[in-house]
Amino acid sequence: TAQAAQAGLAVAKAMVDALRRGDQVLTQGGIVGKVSKVGEDGMIEVEIAEGVKVKVLKQTILQVMNKTEPAKSA
Repeated sequence: TAQAAQAGLAVAKAMVDALRRGDQVLTQGGIVGKVSKVGEDGMIEVEIAEGVKVKVLKQTILQVMNKTEPAKSA
C-alpha cells in the first residue's frame, strides 16, 4: 500500500539522518565500508579499504550494518 511505502521511506530517511562516523554501511552499489566523515551537503566519506576513501550520496546508503555507539560523556 501507499502508506506502507511512505512508512518505509520515513524509516530509511531516519537511518540516513542518523549516520555517524564509524558506522559500517552498505551502499546501493554493493560497497561495504566505514563512514569516516559526514558532510552537511548530503555526502558522506566512506573508507572501503585502509587509506581508500570514497564520497557517496547519503541517499545511496542501503543499510547500516554496524552502528557506532555514541561516545559516553565523562
